[in-house]
Amino acid sequence: MAVQTSPGADTGPSLPPPRGRSAGRFVARRWRWLGLLAVLAGAAAWALPQWLVGPEVAVHTVVRGELVHSIVATGHVETPYRVEIGSQITGTVKDVLVEEGERVRPGQPLIVLDATELDAAVAAAEGAVAQAEARLRQMRELTRPAAEEAQKQARANLENARVAYDRAARLARSGSGTQATLDEATRALNVAQAAMRTAELQVYTSAPGGSDYVMAETQLGQARANLATARARRGYATIAAPRDGTLITRSVERGTVVQPGKALLVLAPAGDMQLVVQIDERNLSLLALGQEALASADAYPDRRFPAVLRYINPAVDIARASVEVKLQVPDPPDYLRQDMTVSVDIAVDRRPDAVVAPTRAIHDMASGSPWVLVVRDGRAQRQPVRLGLRAMDQVQILEGLAPGEAVLPLTSGVAAGQPIRPVAP
Repeated sequence: MAVQTSPGADTGPSLPPPRGRSAGRFVARRWRWLGLLAVLAGAAAWALPQWLVGPEVAVHTVVRGELVHSIVATGHVETPYRVEIGSQITGTVKDVLVEEGERVRPGQPLIVLDATELDAAVAAAEGAVAQAEARLRQMRELTRPAAEEAQKQARANLENARVAYDRAARLARSGSGTQATLDEATRALNVAQAAMRTAELQVYTSAPGGSDYVMAETQLGQARANLATARARRGYATIAAPRDGTLITRSVERGTVVQPGKALLVLAPAGDMQLVVQIDERNLSLLALGQEALASADAYPDRRFPAVLRYINPAVDIARASVEVKLQVPDPPDYLRQDMTVSVDIAVDRRPDAVVAPTRAIHDMASGSPWVLVVRDGRAQRQPVRLGLRAMDQVQILEGLAPGEAVLPLTSGVAAGQPIRPVAP
């Protein structure tokens, strides 16, 4: 029969827990203590060297080498001069043969104007020349020979008149002739003499050097000059390139009525190029003609080319507090274009054998007592220094440091006297 017990009934003495469960708990507590001890031992193993020899700190090495102080500026490319091409006559544009940015050669046609009236003027001038040449040829072939023949006839008539006069004069003196006969002979002699003078004059004026001949030559020369002028004006109808270069501006189209004095095209001549940059006037005292520079176009930043400072503007731009300088590019690269933006580094000072340290390691640089933290005997030691030339992120050390020494940057967080372990950055 089954026996039921109530909740509060005494069921007899309790039995002890099994021995296996107690042993497991003891082992677990032991392993926890061992793990904690291992962690503490590891932390002590890491902290002890840190406390004894200091933390690892990136350092910079002082070196000996060339130090260059440069002025950095931006500017643009342009030729030393530009040629404005326009029309010498008033006319209507018939055709434009070039595009903006095109390379042209000397004498290459660029613009053609309508030349209808100019062709007519040339034809009229050619006709005037032909007429003047015919007039001069007529003087040589007809007028002068006719005058010479008339002179011969006048000379013969004069001889006859003199003979008749002499005979009439003898008869009159001897009483055999009448006074009327003598008067008639005298009149005939005078007429013959006048005709002789006229014939001589005609021969002289029609001969080279005579007035008629000179006038005919003058008319021919004037006609030829008018023809040359007409042909020159006809030539103005074709506007050609005065020299080789690149067209950088075009402000003309077909049908445009052009007039003298207005620029239709702008030509950048081929050859030397220059860089025009603005330099802060505070750096004016550092500039000198002949200083070398390195430049690069913003479109090709990885390609650098040399330039030389050739011009310093004597005036200062008061609005921008800058001075304009120009640098010559003796060997311009092919990719260089007009008005291209460039960056220029002008070397204003150079120290070929300097002890150099980074500026980010110099404390109190602006003061009169700069110093650095230098690694000596495994510790950071404060070392006063005397500075020289400063260039971008480097500075010349005149006194206090030697090449090969390691200096700590300003951001190292290390105090003077602290042990450290220097490592390369």
